[in-house]
Amino acid sequence: MGRAVMVGRGPTGAGVLVLSLLIILTTESCRAQKGDGCGPTVLGPISGTLSSLGYPRTYPNNSVCEWEITVPRGKRIHFRFASLDIEDSDCQVNYLRLYNGIGPERSEIVKYCSLDLKVNEQIESSGNQVTVQFMSGVHHNGQGFYMSYSTTEHSDLITCLDKGTDFPEAEFSKYCPAGCLTSAKEVSGTIPNGYRESSPLCAAAVHAGVVSNSEGGTISVVSSKGIPHYEGTLANNVTSTGGTLSNSLFTFKTNGCYGTLGLESGGVADTQLSASSVWDWRTVTGLHVWGPSGARLKKTGLPWAPSQSDQQQWLQVDLKREKMIAGIITTGSTMREHQYFVSAYRVLYSNNGKQWSAYSEANSIQDKVFQGNVNYLHEVRNNFIPPVEARFVRINPTSWHQRIALKLELLGCQGPAVRWTKTRLFTPSRNSPHPASTKCPPHAGQTTHTPDIRNTTMPPHVGKDLVLIAILVPVLVMLLTALILTAACACHWRNKKKSSEGTFDLPQWDRTDWWKSMKQLLPSRMMEMEDSIRYSTSEVGRLSGRSAVPRLHAEPAEH
Repeated sequence: MGRAVMVGRGPTGAGVLVLSLLIILTTESCRAQKGDGCGPTVLGPISGTLSSLGYPRTYPNNSVCEWEITVPRGKRIHFRFASLDIEDSDCQVNYLRLYNGIGPERSEIVKYCSLDLKVNEQIESSGNQVTVQFMSGVHHNGQGFYMSYSTTEHSDLITCLDKGTDFPEAEFSKYCPAGCLTSAKEVSGTIPNGYRESSPLCAAAVHAGVVSNSEGGTISVVSSKGIPHYEGTLANNVTSTGGTLSNSLFTFKTNGCYGTLGLESGGVADTQLSASSVWDWRTVTGLHVWGPSGARLKKTGLPWAPSQSDQQQWLQVDLKREKMIAGIITTGSTMREHQYFVSAYRVLYSNNGKQWSAYSEANSIQDKVFQGNVNYLHEVRNNFIPPVEARFVRINPTSWHQRIALKLELLGCQGPAVRWTKTRLFTPSRNSPHPASTKCPPHAGQTTHTPDIRNTTMPPHVGKDLVLIAILVPVLVMLLTALILTAACACHWRNKKKSSEGTFDLPQWDRTDWWKSMKQLLPSRMMEMEDSIRYSTSEVGRLSGRSAVPRLHAEPAEH
């Protein structure tokens, strides 16, 4: 068993994060920090982040902090610096040291004392224990330090300050350490549209729900062209800001288990929603019931609100069967005249509706209290890392503004058949109107799946269309040719018949011009047949008796 405890007695300064007592129980790790110069720190069993007090402002005079880090046996630790800026006027009392081991037997790995020092290489231990020691005397400059660590199998470890612009590849994978919310760098954007390239990768990954702040993890990043506007949202304790056009953006490949589970769409029926109590009251306009059926995200009207606001209240969703639940989106009342909202809550889950478990983060025995809404209107998202598999979900408010009021949507995917390792890409959304006449009614228990990413260069049925065209075009050409030939032959036969009956004939010059024009339309085979046509002397003799018609000479048709 091990625990991590931070003891601080130095000045904090305005705006500095104050970390509360952090206790993390593990099986094979022991991590501790002590002293009055310790800054915002998260020490995890596999990775973590540590910094001097006051970072990125100047650290206090005459302060000291010592961190003892232990990872599982058989593993080693490596460190990467995001920033190292220690005044070098007196390196006897101003320095940062790393040691192999803990206690009196430890041995020095490296010592740093310099302003704005760039340390690009990773510092690696020889064993599974390291001591980090920071000391300051009287000084005037220097921000201190900010660094991350992980076990050495994560060779692609990055720091909490690394941005999208620091990596030129279109696609890449990196390992984020635990504790990157200690960074003060600004995140701009949200999922699925993407994040500005200037956003810190790891804090954006926490905001997106790809990794948790308490554990860190591997991220798969895809860069693409920027968009005109970036939306700001609150998610997983990270508030991202809006922004305007940038040259590029990045988003994350995920497991795809982020579909909505049917509250907003109506796939979850009203009978599947229940609550500890319901607030109702009567006015001159009638009875106002704040029932659980109103607790649907984006639904207009009254939300769910209990008859009284205390920590015993809950809202329950029955999904009818076990599903993988990966997150939740909440809002307050969304009503200007009733500005109520839940600011913190717990999540409980069950497979039978009788035995309940409270959600907690990995490596923690304490129930996780999720940050809720900060106003009555805007949505707040929280992801479950890891997700839970359950049929029943209860939301238990622990704090609220004025009174409890809630609308929500659950995020996830189908149950055991879905593998959590499947990857899918968060891509910029393209809003396209859906005709009301073609909208299908929701089905009970329906899950809205994350859409597949497909190549949209060619429509899905284009292959069949090409085959059909390849067949029809030759047939139509043959039919058209046959019609032209038939019409030409019929016209020729009719004129010839009239000539033989003596009812009508063409002058020699008209016949010649007509035939020359027809030869251009008729195939060569038919013109060859016409070579054998001759006018007999008997016909000529019969026709010569007519003074109105010139004498016709027997001669072959011209080519």
